[in-house]
Amino acid sequence: MFGSDVSPEALTAAAYCHGMSRVTNRTNFFAVAFAGALSAAAPAAAHPHVWVDAKAEVVYDAKGEITAVRNIWRFDDAYSAFASQGLDTNGDGKLSTEELKPLAEINVQSLKDYAYFTFITANGGVDVDFNKPTEYWLQDEGGRLILFFTLPTKAPVKVEGKMRLEIYDPTFFVAFRMIDDKDGPIVLDGAPASCTAKTFRPPDMDPAAAAALAAIPADQRNLPPELQLLADDQTNGADITCP
Repeated sequence: MFGSDVSPEALTAAAYCHGMSRVTNRTNFFAVAFAGALSAAAPAAAHPHVWVDAKAEVVYDAKGEITAVRNIWRFDDAYSAFASQGLDTNGDGKLSTEELKPLAEINVQSLKDYAYFTFITANGGVDVDFNKPTEYWLQDEGGRLILFFTLPTKAPVKVEGKMRLEIYDPTFFVAFRMIDDKDGPIVLDGAPASCTAKTFRPPDMDPAAAAALAAIPADQRNLPPELQLLADDQTNGADITCP
């Protein structure tokens, strides 16, 4: 798993308000990008605009039913550097979880409009609905921001046969890729022993297709139909089977 620091330091109300102001005015790139436009200070980019190394933990309850997905997303260094400008409120040269809390809140609020880029299809093609995240935080690891958030399902999901979990942006504005570590890209937390997960990743994109996507203006989120077909292949996730 990516690094984790789940015990934030206390943050005073004044520092929190100051940090929120900085985030809103200077580092709201993530929210602005998801709205389909970049702020004037944002780094130049074309589709995709943000790159994310992702892993997911699928959470099961005692009945063997899925109750949540824990997402762990590590952002590229360019986005991380831009988004965290001005957030080191105590000037110690480090970004604490508490200093990043306002940005984490904006990230999660913005993700709601895009279904959190997290999709589950279960039991014959039924789409699973999620509630808003119950816990979330950002932390800095070697200059790259990592977003952790738990996304509970609206109702427990009994997996009968095969279920598909997908983590991706259908418009390829954000490029996700599942990453391996010691636990693997997909973890089944508390799953019945018979359950297995087979990870899939997007294929390498043809250079001509990549060039066409790179030509899309930064203020255009939706893709032309012919390019949308290319983006549709850029999905990550796992097929989860519980016999």
